Amino acid sequence: MSVTDTDVAGPASTVRARGSLRDELLRGLAAPICLTWEWTYACNLACVHCLSSSGRRDPRELTTGQLRSVVDQLAGMQVFYVNVGGGEPMTRPDFFDVLEYAVDHGVGVKFSTNGGMINPVKARRLAALDYVDIQISLDGADAMTNDPVRGTGSYDRARTAMDHLATAGFGAFKLSVVVTRHNASQLDSFEALARDYGAELRITRLRPSGRGRDSWAELHPTATQQRDLHSWLLARPHVLTGDSFFHLAAYGQSLPGLNLCGAGRVVCLIDPVGDVYACPFALHEHFRAGNVLDTGGFAAVWRESELFTELREPGSAGACASCGHYDACQGGCMAAKFFTGLPLDGPDPECVLGHGEAALAAVSPASLPAVDNDHSKNDRSRNPGAKRLLPLSVLR
Repeated sequence: MSVTDTDVAGPASTVRARGSLRDELLRGLAAPICLTWEWTYACNLACVHCLSSSGRRDPRELTTGQLRSVVDQLAGMQVFYVNVGGGEPMTRPDFFDVLEYAVDHGVGVKFSTNGGMINPVKARRLAALDYVDIQISLDGADAMTNDPVRGTGSYDRARTAMDHLATAGFGAFKLSVVVTRHNASQLDSFEALARDYGAELRITRLRPSGRGRDSWAELHPTATQQRDLHSWLLARPHVLTGDSFFHLAAYGQSLPGLNLCGAGRVVCLIDPVGDVYACPFALHEHFRAGNVLDTGGFAAVWRESELFTELREPGSAGACASCGHYDACQGGCMAAKFFTGLPLDGPDPECVLGHGEAALAAVSPASLPAVDNDHSKNDRSRNPGAKRLLPLSVLR
């Protein structure tokens, strides 16, 4: 989440007047600024780095009526914008029904899609809607780079969807890129492609979550690529990042944005069955705060859950206490640490000073958290005997 991005989804009035903005946000807000809402785990692709291990629809998926009820709850909390994803949200037969219901009730939608289901008719229907934004995912500036990650033919389908949106006069959609070591050299090409379509470029970080845990070691950028990325982004404040790269602040200069982990403070996720997680990158029982179908709905989970209350307490720098860059990088990404087996008060696995690399060398495979939310089309059971990590309170 970044203040320069359109992921804003909460009332500014919830921020108290006293103290610094960062301090206030760390204590949590009355409603999330950035709310990700996954409508389905069904997907027509099987990306190797999928954060939610999507593929098959969960039979417990919220009904149309339940999705509408959540929209009503969000509208009542003054959440005026949500980031809808999946899976592929357009696989839901009621996609337009719920999308239009949200817009009609004052809750704008930015939805992420691989573009494979956007045809000329749907592009025109989307272009006719107010308060809707679209984010097309592409992880290579050419098919040779993109398709090994997102699937054969996915590059051409994404480009076709972009053509349909342009022809329909949709306007400035977003081109979303997860940076990997295979596409890090193509950032200029992505920028040029976005410019050609009059689109905005959004660059995000690869996390070792979902299927990304299996591909992270091979795909995450090298140390040299991280430094180059930091310089590239500093020179382009117009490129959106969703605050993905706040760990790079240890290089000495922060990128635009809040530069902090907002999990459970200003950010959270609702999954297709209504479970609420502290972070879009941490779909694991360890970070589950409740369910929108529980008594009190989403508002009660956000404002009263034990997990979110705990996350809003002042944290300890832990292993990073002696590092002079902790105030800048805040120890990095909670989800990246968790899924690589590092303690939550340890260094980010991609710490630019190398502390994460040293910490990873000491991680035992048996200490990795079990995967308990895999919806891949091929059934997989990874680390069935892995132990659950210690509670957050023990790690502070």
